[in-house]
Amino acid sequence: MISVLSYGRLVARAVLGGLAQTDSRDYSLVTASCGFGKDFRKGILKKGMCYGDDACFIARHRSADVLGVADGVGGWRDYGVDPSQFSVTLMKTCERLVREGRFTPCSPVGILTTSYYELLQNKVPLLGSSTACIVVLDRRSHRLHTANLGDSGFLVVRGGEVVHRSDEQQHYFNTPFQLSIAPPEAEGVVLSDSPEAADSSSFDVQLGDIILTATDGLFDNMPDYMILQELKKLKNTNYESIQQTARSIAEQAHELAYDPNYMSPFAQFACDNGLNVRGGKPDDITVLLSIVAEYTD
Repeated sequence: MISVLSYGRLVARAVLGGLAQTDSRDYSLVTASCGFGKDFRKGILKKGMCYGDDACFIARHRSADVLGVADGVGGWRDYGVDPSQFSVTLMKTCERLVREGRFTPCSPVGILTTSYYELLQNKVPLLGSSTACIVVLDRRSHRLHTANLGDSGFLVVRGGEVVHRSDEQQHYFNTPFQLSIAPPEAEGVVLSDSPEAADSSSFDVQLGDIILTATDGLFDNMPDYMILQELKKLKNTNYESIQQTARSIAEQAHELAYDPNYMSPFAQFACDNGLNVRGGKPDDITVLLSIVAEYTD
């Protein structure tokens, strides 16, 4: 028979042993980007992390790594408005808030909300619309916090399988949720969603997890299995390897977008909605590829 005192010692050892196994290291994201504007045959990054009407940012703060993508709505071009201005300004504002420490890691929707309302109050008139996806890695807690509005999104891959992914938000076919600023005479007519409507999620990540954040130009042209095939080529966590894989994914999506005989995910979705569509979907493509690694200052 084991004594109460001996039992208590065993329990204490078990508890202390469990605590000793807790990973106390800070985590970080090693991230590379690549993309294509649909009007370009080669990957061209405009000033301000912008591929065509897409925009993105990668920011580091002492408490978290934060990144985001946004897809400017091209329809504004018909009214003489450059669609990239809205997405670029939104992402630049998000990046500034992070670098200034004006955010809470567990609330990426707060970054999106604050940035959007700053745009609304901007003295310089800004018109346009954009989808947005924000991803935050809390270094100490090892938790990933996300906010996704519209049809951009993210995948988390572990052991060659997708273990987490964003949910696409659509009002109806090819009409995603979006943040908008319209001229006064068009308010109530232009589709506009609240940043608080973004789909939010939080979950633990592990060292070596792969996080792919992208605009719909990727997901509309490459199904998961093709993306996973490319990610298998990623052999280590150095920046050069990640950059090479990000470029490989973006290039393949760009090529498929212009293949008239390819049954793309977008074409399949269109057929599911009663439309006779085939081929890829020419679009701007932005890919941010990240690996969870041990933080080094």
